Amino acid sequence: MNRPIRRVTVLIMVLFGLLFANGTYLMVFQQSSLNANPLNRRARDEDFAQNRGSILAGDTPIAYSKPSDDRFKYQRIYPHGKLYAPITGFFSYDHANTALEDSYNTQLAGTDDSLFVRRIIDMVTNQAPQGASVQTTIDPDVQKAAADALGKQKGAAVAINPKTGAVLAMVTSPSFDPNKIASHDISAADKAYTKLINDPSGPMRNRVAREIYPPGSTFKLVTAAAALEQGAKPDTMVASPDRLLLPGTTTYLYNENKSSCGGAKITLTRALDVSCNTAFAQLGLDLGEDKLREQAVKFGFDARHLDEVGGVASVFPDTLNQSELAQSAIGQYEVAATPLQMAMVSAAIANQGKVMEPYLVSSVRSPDLQVLSTTKPKEISEAMSPQNAKELSDMMVDVVQNGTGTAAQIPQMLVAGKTGTAQSAPDRKPYAWFTAFAPADDPQVAVAVMVEDADIPRQDIAGGALAAPIAKAMIEAAVKK
Repeated sequence: MNRPIRRVTVLIMVLFGLLFANGTYLMVFQQSSLNANPLNRRARDEDFAQNRGSILAGDTPIAYSKPSDDRFKYQRIYPHGKLYAPITGFFSYDHANTALEDSYNTQLAGTDDSLFVRRIIDMVTNQAPQGASVQTTIDPDVQKAAADALGKQKGAAVAINPKTGAVLAMVTSPSFDPNKIASHDISAADKAYTKLINDPSGPMRNRVAREIYPPGSTFKLVTAAAALEQGAKPDTMVASPDRLLLPGTTTYLYNENKSSCGGAKITLTRALDVSCNTAFAQLGLDLGEDKLREQAVKFGFDARHLDEVGGVASVFPDTLNQSELAQSAIGQYEVAATPLQMAMVSAAIANQGKVMEPYLVSSVRSPDLQVLSTTKPKEISEAMSPQNAKELSDMMVDVVQNGTGTAAQIPQMLVAGKTGTAQSAPDRKPYAWFTAFAPADDPQVAVAVMVEDADIPRQDIAGGALAAPIAKAMIEAAVKK
């Protein structure tokens, strides 16, 4: 072979080598990014045509795929429409995926590494690939009770198992119908998505885990816990003036409707019963911002929870002057919490002071029902001692028996709860809150309800009147008699 031919041969070999290397690089290192590229419609067509696994609440499918007679082969179905939308999210052609449809996408699609053997079997047997099923912790009875009780009021309701952290219900109102966004009519799906995303009422917002609000007087549980941890007792006498001059200002803090709490000094239990603003503001000043912030963090503030639905962190301010500290101690100023976080506060008190990480998925199973993964309950902190938790639990029972939470009373069952009415902007109505757990002597469920915008006069809005009955309905559905 003469020299020119050898050179051409070497050049061709080098070019083939480069071509092979580039192909290998694209397949191994660039596959995910190329598949995710919004311009790669072939990959999107293939993904949208998969037989995705079901998402389940108990034995109830809340998302599944069925064969279709169009080019996509399988249509994603959400049989309960709006009811489970904050949990399932949606699976769409042009607008990606949300909630569990997103966080468990590879398992549902059957492309996860845990399903590798299954994919090989399907390939050998010439079977259409099928995704894994995702089993949620949701109790359909509690979910429906929460949705029915909340009705058309704008707000959120959540229930968790205080001993494990399993989420039993997650309802947000208004909600949306995922079927419209999952439609194979791409143009209609785009219009539905655009209408929802521009709706000022925010139907696509997960108000339970992804939105934070001033918790108002429900935060007094955190302040009370900090006081107990520092040596106070339920019968400790605390100052409860009719008004409190905020330090460094000429502004007075008043109690609800400028009322008296029952005397210049009352017990800590009575202060919680009547939700005495001045007493808890003064408690916050006596404790100091470091102790109050430390207690909030122990309950889960400043940390994200429920990543599977994009949960956000609740907030206790970083630095406070004395006036801001007093307001923060009653859940105002810049304190902001998700309803999930306030349910976690009640759950920790119910669980002897132990805070459990909330979770929404209990297991993932392959198409042949083999368990691929399970979620084990995880303790993330001890917010307070068991003895102090028991004392605060008894104080919360007194709130429902003799205080502002009487609307949550259930015959033959002790309910422990705390009301809240949180001010926000002068041009909007207050938020109505209630958080609770039951039965108080053997807790099975902890709940939090937040009514964001009730269609009633401003002066009639109160956590005990609006949110407590919703919590009661959830508890009755959750407690297995």
